[in-house]
Amino acid sequence: MIAPGTATRVELGAVARARSRVVNQVSWRRRLGQSGYDAVGLAVFVVMLFPLYWMVATAFKPGRDILALTPKWFPAPFTLQNFQDAVARPFFFDDVRNSLVVVGATVLISLALAFLAAMAVARFGFRGRSAFVVLIIGVQMVPLNALIIPLYLTLDRVGQTDSLAGVIAVYLAVVLPFMVWTLRGFIANIPVELEEAAMIDGCRREEAFVRIVLPLIGPGLVATAIFGFIQAWNEYIVAYVLLSTNSKQTLTVWLASFTTNHGPQWGPLMAAATLTGLPVVAFFLLIQRNLAGGLTAGSVKG
Repeated sequence: MIAPGTATRVELGAVARARSRVVNQVSWRRRLGQSGYDAVGLAVFVVMLFPLYWMVATAFKPGRDILALTPKWFPAPFTLQNFQDAVARPFFFDDVRNSLVVVGATVLISLALAFLAAMAVARFGFRGRSAFVVLIIGVQMVPLNALIIPLYLTLDRVGQTDSLAGVIAVYLAVVLPFMVWTLRGFIANIPVELEEAAMIDGCRREEAFVRIVLPLIGPGLVATAIFGFIQAWNEYIVAYVLLSTNSKQTLTVWLASFTTNHGPQWGPLMAAATLTGLPVVAFFLLIQRNLAGGLTAGSVKG
């Protein structure tokens, strides 16, 4: 016969072992599920990264390896001839200058205008403010390709069809709605009491804005600047339609010159595409510290 106390300890031990088995099973299932998610994420990452790798690898391959029926995964032997051919192509440096001018002007002007508009929408109450916000969202739904002909006819009437100023104006119209919407979220999340407290402590309104508000909006300015830079740098259809003079075209239009009647020149084309992508990578590396905060800070109500 088992004593009552001994029976109780045996039952408690059995319950503890059963609970431990259940916990181990749950933990194993969680680890298995997490491993599955990690595998899916890794597969997606590889699929997304492979075209970029293949572009860079092709840029360093000689012509016979590029056109070989059996693909070579690594550029061996290694060559820089494709980059030399790409840089030596006519109007390369002119198009680099044009792209920098267009992108720089688009980012700076759009940031200034979007910041002022977002400040007005977020801080000041006026009639039609809600309609203005809805209009901003509605503009984002219109595809750019559907506006090419009206934009061309409008710019042609004012003599800006073959001008960088006309391209900059179109880019501003494209990126400004999103920038205003994004910056509005950042500004709305900054309490007005911070400025009022600074003004009570003796700061003028301009000083309170520069010392208090502007540093808090910094991540939002970074995020919108990245969006404007990428949109203006990678855009092709507007520049292709509006710019007809070779010396006034941008780098994305210059890339199209590598496609001839005999087919694409794959080696120089991949080298040129690699060179074209370097400024975007460099710009991202310069401001990557503020990127994560810029993309998430505006979505949290503070």
